[in-house]
Amino acid sequence: MILYNVTTSLDPEIAEQWVDYMRDTHMPEVMATGFFVKSQLCRLLNEEDDGITYAAQYYCVSLDQLETYQEVAAPALRQEIEKQFGGRYASFRTMLEIVS
Repeated sequence: MILYNVTTSLDPEIAEQWVDYMRDTHMPEVMATGFFVKSQLCRLLNEEDDGITYAAQYYCVSLDQLETYQEVAAPALRQEIEKQFGGRYASFRTMLEIVS
């Protein structure tokens, strides 16, 4: 199993709107691609500098599946987030293999 983690630090002024967008629009759209079996949104509790940081986590069965998602579906989905919140957030992505 592979965990695809997208960590995002937000401008506090958009945090509530961003969470609503992720919960109601973006994450359902990601799941609708069919590449993932589960998702969750977590808020980091050990934030620094009064920032607000979330981790959107998606589970898929193989690295090949994740790489295909990144090639065929992710660019359009990322573009939509950029349209909504461009310049007011910073994200980085990690891929983790679940070992037990």
